[in-house]
Amino acid sequence: MKSLPKKNLSDVLKKEVDRIDSVKTTKRNELVIEGFVHEKGRAPVALVHGKKHAVFNSNDYLGLRHHPQVKEAEHAASQKYGTGPGAVRFISGTMDIHRALEKELASFHGKEDAMIFSSSFAVNLAVLHCFIKGQSKDSLVESNTLVISDALNHRSIIDGIRVAGLSKEHKAIFKHLDLDDLRRVLDENKGKFSRVLVVTDGVFSMLGEYQDLKKMQSVCDEFADDYEEGVLTFVDDAHGVAGFGKTGRGTEEHCSAKVDILIATMGKGFGADGGYVAGDKVYIDYLRESAATYIYSNPISPGTAGAALSSVKIMGSSEGKALLDQLNNNIVYFKEAMKNNGFTFAADSEHGIQPILIGDPVKTRELVDELFSEGIIVTNISYPVVPKGKDEIRVQISAAHTHIDLEECIEKFKVCGKKVGVI
Repeated sequence: MKSLPKKNLSDVLKKEVDRIDSVKTTKRNELVIEGFVHEKGRAPVALVHGKKHAVFNSNDYLGLRHHPQVKEAEHAASQKYGTGPGAVRFISGTMDIHRALEKELASFHGKEDAMIFSSSFAVNLAVLHCFIKGQSKDSLVESNTLVISDALNHRSIIDGIRVAGLSKEHKAIFKHLDLDDLRRVLDENKGKFSRVLVVTDGVFSMLGEYQDLKKMQSVCDEFADDYEEGVLTFVDDAHGVAGFGKTGRGTEEHCSAKVDILIATMGKGFGADGGYVAGDKVYIDYLRESAATYIYSNPISPGTAGAALSSVKIMGSSEGKALLDQLNNNIVYFKEAMKNNGFTFAADSEHGIQPILIGDPVKTRELVDELFSEGIIVTNISYPVVPKGKDEIRVQISAAHTHIDLEECIEKFKVCGKKVGVI
């Protein structure tokens, strides 16, 4: 028989789940994908309840997760090293494929070194904490630090700042993409702190907008001498790398900028899994000694490392450039066709993220459901993720999408949009 305290907790948790369901922000009822079908002239389609669905909500911007060379590299690495890493790296040793991947990522970004983590969320949690507080009471790194964050940064950045336990006075937010407001915050805090961390997403995932990193770095450089330990720039470019920039090197490349600490993922454009951080060697050496989610967590599997390494090499080749060109051509075609069919975009995105503005949460959900019934998978984004009245359908375009895929998607948007009454 259950004890009363446990029953009380169960009741509290059930009420919270019911509340989430009532406001229609439920996330736990995920689609279960049973596999993929590969048809000539089409991007791989997902099987859901035995029915084929075209995928337009994936972060796989270049289609690399289905690339034969990447899958072969994953298989070969698993055959050579086994299916798992065995333990954390400082206990069980580092497999050379993990180190090869880190060197390849550092070279890809023009950084001195890089290190991989189980996820980019884990990177943000550890890296921000380490540069704010160190990792022990004896750390020499803890300092009088101010963290300045873009107002619409990803949850992993927000939580990374939270776990550092900073007081209110040590945290500041600048208006979204407003670098004049960043300048104001830096100016107002001169002489109050020894170190500043300016943290932002590269590409913002809801609208496909990007931070002007060249201007941001310039603003930070203006105040470098006003803080004893400088103003460091931290950028999470999870959606930018391998999907943005002339050669896929992300928002840094698109803006002709270099930041101090670059955080990204192998689980989106690279088509594999895991996160990483790249920067000066002294930064990476320090993180290897201090980052809890690196030291005390297993790395990605050898197979995943092999797949990611293959993807990074593809990105550095002529094939990678061709995939990026195809992605950009698909984006231009999709935007023009959707506008011609009466749809409005929530932002003018140059990225694979293309946000279709609907403006009403009920109609947004209805349109997503209608599209799903017609074999198209897209994602609805509503309040509180976006402001009220800015409800959208986030379509994500991939280089893997063919003209047939795009035409089918656009036509079904038109038919379903008229049925729901949004065009």
